[in-house]
Amino acid sequence: MSSPLPPEEPKKPSGEGAESAQEPSSAEKSTRETTAKSAQAHAEQNADKSADASAEKKAEAGAEPGSEPDGDSGGTEERGAEEQLSGRRRLAQSLWPPKVTRAQLIVALLLFVLGLGLAIQVRSNSESSALRGARQEDLVRILDELDDRTQRLEDEKQRLDDQRTELENSSDQAEEARKQTIEKERQLGVLAGTVAAQGPGITLTVTDSTGAVEADMLLDAIQELRAAGAEAIQINDVRVVAGTYLEDAEGGVRVDGRKVTSPFRFKVIGKPQDLEPALNIPGGVVQTLEKEQATVAVAQAEKIVVDALRRANRPDYARSSS
Repeated sequence: MSSPLPPEEPKKPSGEGAESAQEPSSAEKSTRETTAKSAQAHAEQNADKSADASAEKKAEAGAEPGSEPDGDSGGTEERGAEEQLSGRRRLAQSLWPPKVTRAQLIVALLLFVLGLGLAIQVRSNSESSALRGARQEDLVRILDELDDRTQRLEDEKQRLDDQRTELENSSDQAEEARKQTIEKERQLGVLAGTVAAQGPGITLTVTDSTGAVEADMLLDAIQELRAAGAEAIQINDVRVVAGTYLEDAEGGVRVDGRKVTSPFRFKVIGKPQDLEPALNIPGGVVQTLEKEQATVAVAQAEKIVVDALRRANRPDYARSSS
């Protein structure tokens, strides 16, 4: 058998090409050194950044557990905690729990009294606002009515005093008492509506074409006339007395159960100079009826005859005490 052939040795390159393949050139060495230095500088920068970031985190986190802060760091923490308190929280802490002093109680009491006085003053001003809005002549008229009412009461008092004096000084007291009793009976008969009456006064005519006049409006007229000194009142053919009542009815008004219809004619005996102004005061009877589209006519007369009569009913339980 033939022995194997020994392997061929690789051929070595010849010339300058062989030298360049075996050893790197100076340009390649310079490039490699520059790249290595750049990588090393980049690694050092990354390491510095990591170290800075770690230091900042440690500064924010504060001291480690187990380490005792010094005096400066403790003061800084306390100031930081105080700054974290919000304005509302500080306000709540200052208001609650309340700290009431004696001076504050006195001031609160004075303010309460002042507020109560102002409320009373406002209420009194609102009540008198109607008179404040009235004209001067209306105010003068109202004052005149008040003076007339006062004068009538004074005259009545003087008349009763004269009667008492006559009874005390009369030689025939029985006869004088009988005369006064008859006169008193006539006066009471006029007030009770059991006898006819005549004298100066006014007539009030209310014409209601729309049916808007109600019983309470006529009642207001009666009350105003009585306050002005009316001594006898008659509506159409019904005598008005102390116990008279009014109620609404279809097509008119019922007075003491008797139906009266438009036009409503009032015959009133009293002092005309007092009766007519009482109806014409601002916001009074005439203005109220005219707002309801009713026609109102008031006329004074020297002689008014009130001849509608009422039957005198004997009381069931009341008896004279004399």
